[in-house]
Amino acid sequence: MAQMSLQEQLLQAGLTNEKKAKKAKKASKKTRDLKREVKAATEEKRLAQLAKDKELNEQIKQQAQAKAIQAQIKQLIEMNMLDTSHGNIAYNFTDGTAVKKLTVSDKIQRQLANGLLSIVRFGETGTDDYAVIPSVVAEKIALRDDSVLVSQNEIQEVEEDDPYADYVIPDDLMW
Repeated sequence: MAQMSLQEQLLQAGLTNEKKAKKAKKASKKTRDLKREVKAATEEKRLAQLAKDKELNEQIKQQAQAKAIQAQIKQLIEMNMLDTSHGNIAYNFTDGTAVKKLTVSDKIQRQLANGLLSIVRFGETGTDDYAVIPSVVAEKIALRDDSVLVSQNEIQEVEEDDPYADYVIPDDLMW
């Protein structure tokens, strides 16, 4: 004997009619469709939340990385900055469009002009604190964040054997 569904058994027993059976079948289909839609919407919402969380984690990671880079730059400057407090020569340089002045010694002035030393922005954002550091360190800092670097001349090698090094050639000299 074949298995009969509950609906068929109720129809056979006379407890329901065809109209009610079709209506129940239709309601059952609607319930299944609704469950499927709810499940799809829930999955879509879960995926959207995962994407949002991933993006937020990426932003937090980038902020932490930027903070670590700023700490590295600060440490490099603090470890390598030269003491310019005993200087008596005003060294002018540009920071963006503004001309700034730093008091340095004669030796530091020559090294700045020759590109052996560089000037970097130091301190909190918005303050006009500058530090003089070796150009080698300034290049390492520029790899991390070049906006900190304020003034860096090209390195000019001075020949020790040049017998005419003390003689200045005038700009208007005609050959």
